[in-house]
Amino acid sequence: MKRIVVAGTGFVGLSTGISFATIGHKVTCVDIDKEKISLLQKGISPIYEPGLQESLLENINLGRIDFTTDYEEAYRNADLIFIAVGTPEMQDGTANLIYLKEVARDIAICIESDIVVVIKSTVPVGTNEMIKQMMVEYAKPHICIEVVSNPEFLREGSALYDIFNGDRIVIGSDSLNATLLLQDLYKPFNIPIFITNVRSAEMVKYASNAFLATKISFINEISMICEKVDADIEQVALGMGLDHRIGSQFLKAGIGFGGSCFPKDTTALVKESELRGLELKLLKSVIEINEKQQMKLFDLVTNNIGQLKDKKIAILGASFKPNTNDLRHAPSILLIQQLLKEGVNITAYDPIALPELFNEFGNLINYTTNLKDAINEKDAALILTEWDEIVHANVAIYEQYMKRPIVFDGRNCYSLDRICQTSIHYYSIGRKTINPILQLSH
Repeated sequence: MKRIVVAGTGFVGLSTGISFATIGHKVTCVDIDKEKISLLQKGISPIYEPGLQESLLENINLGRIDFTTDYEEAYRNADLIFIAVGTPEMQDGTANLIYLKEVARDIAICIESDIVVVIKSTVPVGTNEMIKQMMVEYAKPHICIEVVSNPEFLREGSALYDIFNGDRIVIGSDSLNATLLLQDLYKPFNIPIFITNVRSAEMVKYASNAFLATKISFINEISMICEKVDADIEQVALGMGLDHRIGSQFLKAGIGFGGSCFPKDTTALVKESELRGLELKLLKSVIEINEKQQMKLFDLVTNNIGQLKDKKIAILGASFKPNTNDLRHAPSILLIQQLLKEGVNITAYDPIALPELFNEFGNLINYTTNLKDAINEKDAALILTEWDEIVHANVAIYEQYMKRPIVFDGRNCYSLDRICQTSIHYYSIGRKTINPILQLSH
């Protein structure tokens, strides 16, 4: 059993800490946010993630995990330290490494013996080497510090599942001792381990996210063509995905990608390349397509219901994807901002993320966790997140509760055959419109 310390209790840090506790290690999670640590000490997860709350309580009760702001004590007694702090975007699009550097400095100053430090944070190529050099400068002369790149590949909304059922674990290290330590640590997860050098491991993370973002922007661009030639993007994607060279994942047309990874990491890769005199034209296009796609529903609304001032519109789904309360780069933010500029009266529905949405918009909009209340007497409903509560709703509620059943579906939640049996004016992505408004008015 190792004494593992995880620096950072965000999505990655908390999921990582709980996973190691689950397989029997003694884990201490460190954060400078006193409010967050206080919640965690009470067994309350500040992050919504399926299964996380239950697993947190279980491991606290078993005495396998604890939480503290006393980083000096935690680092001093650790066998292994994972750094999982945020690396948010700077104004120029590059990664902000200030939190990583602060934690690395604190570790180096506090440790009393040799240590392996594992960086899970997403960082530009060369960061691990820079961090090691910095730590050596701060640490006592006799201490040996090894730094390992171990990027995470967790999906928000299924993090605990991904930890125990992932495709691979990437270990980037120039130290045989550190590599063997990490291999042994991860052995109980029974997941393939890919070992490479530090810089390649750093690039694997960026390249993976950039590629998945590219698939999403590609299928969204194809959806634009489908709308013009009367093809169905879902059938096209299905036919493409049957080719094992392509695969079906991330070929879901919609209103673009969001969250803490794809937008940030794709932009960072482009910016870091520019600093080295390279222009990544493909990835720049991926970003541009996504930015345009996030405003797709706004364009559909303005083109089909005209003057928006004083219209009552329901926003169905705020988080960037289901099963998370994360609003980072969520299409809902841009769309609500634009609708407010047009004088729209907005009611937002989301099962989980309304507190976070309130932090963004306060009393400028209305909030409800009841889907029927959200659409009641509304002029239009805009679906932004494919929550189960929306996908599995009886579509008759739109006819029953709305002023006029006009639905703009940014996630293609409903089959066209299902909608054809209704009077709903239905606009989706890359598919034919059902009961077009203008056509019916002639």
